[in-house]
Amino acid sequence: MTLPLAQVETVMLASVRFAAFLVIAPPFSHRAIPAQVKVMLALGLALAVAPRLEPLADEGTTTFVAALVTQALTGAALGFVVMMVFSAVQSAGGLVDMFGGFQVAAGYDPLGMTSGAVFQRFYQLLALVLLFVTDGHLVVVAGLVRTFDAVPLDGTVDTARLAQTLSDGLGQMFVAALQIAGPMLVVLFLADVGLGLLTRVAPALNAFALGFPLKVMLTLLMAGFAVVGLPHVIEGLTGHSVAELLGVVP
Repeated sequence: MTLPLAQVETVMLASVRFAAFLVIAPPFSHRAIPAQVKVMLALGLALAVAPRLEPLADEGTTTFVAALVTQALTGAALGFVVMMVFSAVQSAGGLVDMFGGFQVAAGYDPLGMTSGAVFQRFYQLLALVLLFVTDGHLVVVAGLVRTFDAVPLDGTVDTARLAQTLSDGLGQMFVAALQIAGPMLVVLFLADVGLGLLTRVAPALNAFALGFPLKVMLTLLMAGFAVVGLPHVIEGLTGHSVAELLGVVP
């Protein structure tokens, strides 16, 4: 059995971009997904998009190796853009932990390879589940496939546009985190103000002993309302991530 070398090279280059993207971009970057699954998924997606791609010009081994490195960097850059958008959910959980008093229960998450408290890990896992349930992962993959039209196998990502997208996306990530956790933070802040006023009125009361269980109760109560609206947040972040993904390419 003979295989056309040009088609094999096209599949290899496309699979490298897909693999680099899947290693970094959520929800595929989670360590609960085996590496074999990521490799097979990258190869399957590359076989699917290969017929629509222009083969790389045969200019020798050096050109092919350089193209492999370029595709790996391109996939990693695109995956980092998507990861930065969805990091807003995890950052929102971190803010809730800090203001709600759960930060003292911080621990290391071996699957996410991050150190966080209860709500940070809960928001992260819930966001991953919602991405799969709402078919958000298919929208992200479809956005990556569309990047091949703007950045072919012999092209590169515009570094100036990538730097601008990353700098703008960093600020947008913090804004999104505040929007997600904002209502809970306001309630917890008002609880601290009320406890402070109560301490001034009755100095004999131990505000710390009274405030800690009260803030935990308010956090758990508000978390039930926040979870209801989280699917809409994930849907919005999915569309925003695809827009940022396509905004990097010319």
